[in-house]
Formats: sequence, structure tokens, C-alpha cells
Amino acid sequence: MLLKEALQTFTTMTHAQRQAWMAEQGDWLLQEMLTHIGSIDAELRDQLIYRTFIDLLSDDLLTAQQLQYLFDTAISESFLYAGIGERLTDSVFTRSFSALLVAGILAKDAELFVLQEETLHTFFKQIGRYLLLEQDTRGFVPEKGWAHSIAHGADLAVTIIRHPQFDLKYAPSILHALKLVAWKGTVYVDDEEERLIAIVEALLDRQYAEEALIEFVEQAFDKFEMHLLTEGYNARFFKGRTCTLNIMKTLYFALKMNNRAPQLQNCLYSQIAKWLKIGA
Repeated sequence: MLLKEALQTFTTMTHAQRQAWMAEQGDWLLQEMLTHIGSIDAELRDQLIYRTFIDLLSDDLLTAQQLQYLFDTAISESFLYAGIGERLTDSVFTRSFSALLVAGILAKDAELFVLQEETLHTFFKQIGRYLLLEQDTRGFVPEKGWAHSIAHGADLAVTIIRHPQFDLKYAPSILHALKLVAWKGTVYVDDEEERLIAIVEALLDRQYAEEALIEFVEQAFDKFEMHLLTEGYNARFFKGRTCTLNIMKTLYFALKMNNRAPQLQNCLYSQIAKWLKIGA
């Protein structure tokens, strides 16, 4: 049975029928879904494979061994980091949807605690690497659907921060990647900012020091001066400036509307006003 046909049939099954299917053909199904996780067929990739992964996780249809296998495979160089650094190639779909799968697995593991702790912590130490190295910033790709690797990477980072096993000592690498995500030669247009600032909100939820977040904001704006000193006013500067300001303005209003982190708010306001020349 072809994968697409199998998944279309799976969507119509009852919970009991799905349990029976997974007992008989679960390993085959998971392997096929992984093989095609980066398909350029948007229906197969997004509506069938990803949706089925989420259903399997939500309905507790995966064994502990299957969860570990999916996790180990999805975070590997052949999936989450497949072709990392490439621009405008189809490898982005494998990376992006692997990121979503890993996020789903980690959200389930936060309930079940079945993944190996050593593997988790090794991964958490490197989590900034994905957003740092990802260079394909496309959102919607005509005829192929959503790539959205930056947004999905942000979603993954948020899920990691919320995981009970996450140690705040790993936060600086995530913030470093977040600081540089604005300097990829583009201005985001598909609401990536809202997904990215959720990283800061998740850190605040974990009682991460407000002073450390203020330092992160100051360093993000310091990059403007550094760029002007080394390269001057060029297209990369204006895109980086606009992108950084958009992220920081989104963060400022999110914090203000929720009455959170007043010192961080003040820092954001001061830096935004300076670079927008408000009141100058």
C-alpha cells in the first residue's frame, strides 16, 4: 500500500482501529513517514504525514521505543540538519518538518518522561545550532507549501525551554542564535517575529533572569554599531536593522500588554526609540 493511500485511510479510522493498525504495521508506517517527511508534495508532507505524527502522539499510539527511535532519527544530521546552510533548495522541508516532529515528541515526553536523559541533554546543549545555521528564510513556497524553517525552529526552541529536563544554563546559546536570526539577509514577512519572541516569553516563564535578557537586547542593538563600523550602510545593514527592530517591537508590546518584565520593557523602549529616532 502506498504511503499516501495508507495515511488517507488512517485518518478515517477509529481509535481502536488505529491501535490495531499500529500493532501490525506501525514500524513500517513510521519508517515511511520519516522517509518522506520532507516531501515537496504539500498534502503528503503537511496534511498527512505531520498531522498523523501529531495524532499518534496525542492519542498515545506510540511505544517508548518508537518515541526514542523517532527522536534519535529526527534530530540527526540527515533530518534536522539535512543540507543546513543551503538556500532555496528542497532540503528545507526535511529540516523544517523534522523540527516540528521533534517539538511534538518533546511535548509528549514532558508528560511521559520516556526519552533518555543523556540524549536529551546532549541535544539541549546544541539547540541554538539550528536557528544559527539555518539560512533558508522562505515562508510559503509556491507549489510546495510552507517551509517556514525559522518559525518552526522557534517553535522547537520554545518546546525545549518548557521541557522539565531543560537547564537554564543552555539558554545563552538560544539567545545568541535569536540575536543573529535577524541578520540572514532578509526581512521576515510571515509573522516569524511572533514565534521568535515566544522564546523570550518561555524563558521568563522559567524565571530566567531579567538582567540576562536585558543584556541580550543590548547586544542585539550593539550589532548595529558594529556593522556600521565594519561594513557601513549597505543592504545587509538595513535588512538586519529592520528585522531586529520588528522582533524587538513585537517583544516590547507582548511584554507591555501582559504587564511583564518592566525593566526589560524599559530597555526595549529606550533602544527602539534611539534607532527609530523617536523624539530626536
